[in-house]
Amino acid sequence: MKDTAKDAGQDAGAAGREPAGPLGVAVVGAGYWGPNLVRNFQSSPEFRLRWLCDLDEDRARKVLGGYSTVQATSDYAAVLADPAVDAVAVATPAGTHLDVALAALRAGKHVLVEKPLAATYEDGLRLVNEAEERGLTLMCDHTYCYTPAVGRIREMVRSGELGDIQFFDSVRINLGLVQKDVDVLWDLAPHDLSVLDFILPDHVRPVAVAAHGADPIGAGQSCVAYLTLQLNNGAIAHVHVNWLSPTKVRTTIVGGSKRTLVWDDLNPTQRVAVFDRGVDLTAPQEIGADERRDMLVSYRSGDMVAPALGEKEALRSMVEEFSAAIRNGRPALTDGRAGLQVLDILEAASRSLEFRGAVVGLRTGR
Repeated sequence: MKDTAKDAGQDAGAAGREPAGPLGVAVVGAGYWGPNLVRNFQSSPEFRLRWLCDLDEDRARKVLGGYSTVQATSDYAAVLADPAVDAVAVATPAGTHLDVALAALRAGKHVLVEKPLAATYEDGLRLVNEAEERGLTLMCDHTYCYTPAVGRIREMVRSGELGDIQFFDSVRINLGLVQKDVDVLWDLAPHDLSVLDFILPDHVRPVAVAAHGADPIGAGQSCVAYLTLQLNNGAIAHVHVNWLSPTKVRTTIVGGSKRTLVWDDLNPTQRVAVFDRGVDLTAPQEIGADERRDMLVSYRSGDMVAPALGEKEALRSMVEEFSAAIRNGRPALTDGRAGLQVLDILEAASRSLEFRGAVVGLRTGR
């Protein structure tokens, strides 16, 4: 990308004139995640992939293959100046998200950004404000939120099928690649935090966070971390992330007053299980004085149900949501403010680590 083109095509993009046919889209970044976006945009009838832009133009050409009609380039200004481009998908390093996405928004393009939304909360807020001022769609690619399992979990939580949420407990551990530039919280926790934000009812939100981390191998940043979130309804959410575990675990438990749900992402035969088991509390006024000591708490042991889940690639669903949000002029399910929520928690967690696990309040206004 020779030029971030902050002024290229100023206000000349797609806002306000969405075509009846496929939306023209450009992918920026041909590294780890970009090829996945290329494949899904090419297979979607909602989009027509027009450009793949990367600093290494040869790498972009290799991703597209020898017979592709999609244009490969290292000139970002040319991409933004193309009136056939309605949207831009950003798959570049997090430190570049602000410049790349901001240039696209200023050129009138709708923007999809891979997680995290930006390198800092303040950068993310600039993107959100820019998109809102221009009436453009800004969406964060929180991929796990578009899996069939998480979609079903969201339905059960928000419909009240689980009752009032009492706890959320997530474990994401494996013998993973120790990153040089970020700690394990910034590397792995965004997945769990985006899922938490996605499934919670609108009236339930995190208000404070405490984090504890350790660097037992001398990597220079935390390789094992525990994150505890206080929710405004009195519930608690806990996330364990770890690069040093010899076993891989991807399990989330969502506990409600009626039922408890277990999501095991590594179990293809039973990813989601719902247990009608838990603790019931009898109100003191409902029982006699003689029984009060023994009957305040009772245990419920019912059936376990494994709901049937469809099979669909999460990225395909994400691409469809991006198109629907653009065409209908509504916020995407994982919009820019969802990305801001994750950044808010991560920054507060980093401050908590600096102060040895102190509780840090989250920003308001969400």
